[in-house]
Amino acid sequence: MDAARPVALVTGASSGIGSAIARSLAPTHDLLLAGRDETSLSLLASELPGATAWPFDLTNAASADVGPLSRLDVLVHSAGIALLGPLAEASQDDWRKTFEVNVFAVAELTNLVLAQLRASSGHVVLINSGAGRNANPGWGVYAASKFALRAYADALRADEPSLRVTSVYPGRTATPMQEEVRRQEGGDYDATQYLDPASVGRAVASAVLATPDAHITELIVRPRPR
Repeated sequence: MDAARPVALVTGASSGIGSAIARSLAPTHDLLLAGRDETSLSLLASELPGATAWPFDLTNAASADVGPLSRLDVLVHSAGIALLGPLAEASQDDWRKTFEVNVFAVAELTNLVLAQLRASSGHVVLINSGAGRNANPGWGVYAASKFALRAYADALRADEPSLRVTSVYPGRTATPMQEEVRRQEGGDYDATQYLDPASVGRAVASAVLATPDAHITELIVRPRPR
């Protein structure tokens, strides 16, 4: 990595929005690409100068070796899961899995690298969802986790005034996760009806690259009707 360039750690970087964010930040940042799919992370890292695959299980963030991470300027939390269905049918395991990935892993990883972020007056970006602002039928467990993520971001912003903290609320985006959501909903998947992940990536980059006097706390990105 180039010591003169800022460093960004992106979770969920193996596909979808996480991969798009990594591509948008690559011209200006060295990258750590985090996730469980080592093959996909390594392939993306080979395409992006200054990128390094950093595979680990996000549900066990303590397993991440952050000791050699002497600098970190940006932390992007993009990994997430969505398990849909009526609340009456949601199991304890559904709740536990959803919160482990969407909330607990975020809090744990942030704490692990908080010293580096404080040292750089860094930036934490949390990829939320429209479900983090409005809870709809069948989306209760996922929405609860995203409401919690929104509260976490607001609290982190208040607790750590030296950091910039941005919550991003994308609409439906053409990703493998969205394809799985449509399967759970029993509907067809038509990528042309959704946001391009690159559009979300560019929106995140605009917040990260904002001038030092600007703190973009929330971004809402919706697909235009076609």
